[in-house]
Amino acid sequence: MLRFIEKHYLCSMIRPEPIKLDINRMAEIYRIRPADAHKGTMGHALLVAGRYGMAGCASLAAEACLRSGVGKLTIHTIRKNRNILQMNVPEAILHLDSGTDFLRTSVQDFSPYQSVGMGPGLGTKASTCLARYLEKCDLPMVLDADALNLLAQNPALLQKMDCILTPHVGEMQRLAKGFGLDGEDMYQCAVQMATERKCIVVLKGYHTKICLPDGSALCCPRGNAGMATAGSGDVLTGIITGLLAQGYKLDEAAALGVWLHASAGDYAAEKMGQECMLARDIIIFLPQAFSEIKKIKNI
Repeated sequence: MLRFIEKHYLCSMIRPEPIKLDINRMAEIYRIRPADAHKGTMGHALLVAGRYGMAGCASLAAEACLRSGVGKLTIHTIRKNRNILQMNVPEAILHLDSGTDFLRTSVQDFSPYQSVGMGPGLGTKASTCLARYLEKCDLPMVLDADALNLLAQNPALLQKMDCILTPHVGEMQRLAKGFGLDGEDMYQCAVQMATERKCIVVLKGYHTKICLPDGSALCCPRGNAGMATAGSGDVLTGIITGLLAQGYKLDEAAALGVWLHASAGDYAAEKMGQECMLARDIIIFLPQAFSEIKKIKNI
């Protein structure tokens, strides 16, 4: 009991100085694409997203996932999103849910997939759907947006250890309240949650923080205010989900995903201007973010 109290006290009091990510570390993490690769060897990701009226969230996350290098992507969404997604992301496979306006069920067979991304445009009525995924799926998972809001309402659902949570400050505040975390400092709460729940918490914002289960933290020095636009977080979810499906470890996928997202955002801001940036522009400039890393590896 004393050790538990001591641990809880340290987690609530210590605010670790995050280690800054850099391009050389990203080059170490980045995996060279095999010359004999095919879609069956580059991973199959599953994206769970999009209530009625929020097909755009699913579309942004899906395209970002595919642009991260994944071999295949299946989107579990409602039937009303079918035409929009098949037109916007024709490369993706659709798995249609029985729900009319929001997701009710889950994919029954997870064997074809290597990772799951869940949350963009999900809606707060999809608690049953989220519960089924968290109970039945043993794949590495990225939880974002409404998946986080639902977790804040139902903390007992988070039993998985192989997951990455990607809250912005508002979502972190709701998680902190739901999980009974101490303090008003959301970075400190993110560190505490990552340590106690043995997950990775990516606290999005200025110099995004990546909080790890061992109590340490990383931060990304890149990114800009132009990325403060609707859909930017959906793009990050897609990138990290795609990296996980390709076999990157959770901490590697989180770090590399955040770096690629921020770097692409910087390239977009340079070309478009911060005021004119859209989330889709981050996807457009992902090739430049990858190319910068490849130059360090002399590819």
